[in-house]
Amino acid sequence: MPPGVDCDVVVIGAGIVGLATARALLQAWPGLEVVVLEKEPQPATHQTGHNSGVIHAGIYYAPGSLKARLCRAGERATKDFCREHGIAFETPGKLVVATTEAEVGRLRGLRDRAGQNGVEVEPVGPRRLAELEPHVTGLEALLVPASGIVDYREVATALADDIRSAGGQVLTSTAVAGLREDADRVRVLTGRGVLTARRLVACAGLQADRVARLGGLDPDFRIVPFRGEYHQLPAARDGLVRHLVYPVPDPDLPFLGVHLSPTIGGRITVGPNAVLGLAREGYGKARVSLRDVADYARFPGLWRVARANLRTGAVEARNSVWRPGYLAACRRYCPELTLDDLRPHPAGIRAQAVLRDGTLVHDFLLRESPRQLHVANAPSPAATSALPIGAMLAERVLGAQGR
Repeated sequence: MPPGVDCDVVVIGAGIVGLATARALLQAWPGLEVVVLEKEPQPATHQTGHNSGVIHAGIYYAPGSLKARLCRAGERATKDFCREHGIAFETPGKLVVATTEAEVGRLRGLRDRAGQNGVEVEPVGPRRLAELEPHVTGLEALLVPASGIVDYREVATALADDIRSAGGQVLTSTAVAGLREDADRVRVLTGRGVLTARRLVACAGLQADRVARLGGLDPDFRIVPFRGEYHQLPAARDGLVRHLVYPVPDPDLPFLGVHLSPTIGGRITVGPNAVLGLAREGYGKARVSLRDVADYARFPGLWRVARANLRTGAVEARNSVWRPGYLAACRRYCPELTLDDLRPHPAGIRAQAVLRDGTLVHDFLLRESPRQLHVANAPSPAATSALPIGAMLAERVLGAQGR
């Protein structure tokens, strides 16, 4: 290593994508000096630790897209990783349920897309649907047997253990305050001092645009936080559904809609909706960050998104404060649910990259300089796809180093 360089690669962010990248680097090049920096006291504090825990099979995504290929590979890789590390996971399968004739047509299109993506699916009529899920109603459904559930915080913990076992470091409570790229190294200013590396990979999630700016990049995107609000069914409703139960996605909307999700702990969650967040890392409804709001309010892309989705945004905002509206979305395919069934559950916040022209970025987005690689957007199913994403990023970094 050149004089004055502390390590080969610094990875910013100990979410599941950053950890998977560090692990892949160490697997591809044993003995590489890799350091992961995380500003929080423990890994998986934000998006990784606040999702629904679904192992997606990859039926929704455009055939041939990076998202489709990585999800398909990630579904298998995640399950293999869990088996190797003794992490509990289940494969209940997913039912995508059509409740209107318009949704039936979209469901059949989804079946064709699943075939193009190499995902096994089974068409389900109303009689078969009643056998599989007696409490769910619909005109038709699509069964996706490979869909599973896991606690991604446990996966992240195991990834961090693998990194340490391979000689890497995971430094928590270590916020990055500045970056400077020189001809032969990147200097990382932290609360613990300055760390220098030959290469840097930033997997900063909700702070991706800010970290890119610290690195001297001029990001053409802005992270807009969308707050996904969940509810949990009471213990008396455990077992209400055995499968993951999803609505047919609306192609005009950027999110999948409210769904029922059994969890590894045995409970069932309902959600999420999607409302504009008032803080990037504020999970309570009352949390407001003036800095975060000002950041996206000054960005022209946000207002273009708002104009294009005005009606949908109004409905989501209404349902956030008016539980009967939220309940109505659930009762479309599970009509016996009541308001008393919607119990509090922690919210999640999705880091959504938005371009200046108002485009919501739906696939993975990377930005780079000679010695930096920034993951600008890692949308769902990034948790499912984390292991192949990490391998892809590691290959890119090592190729740039001439390794």
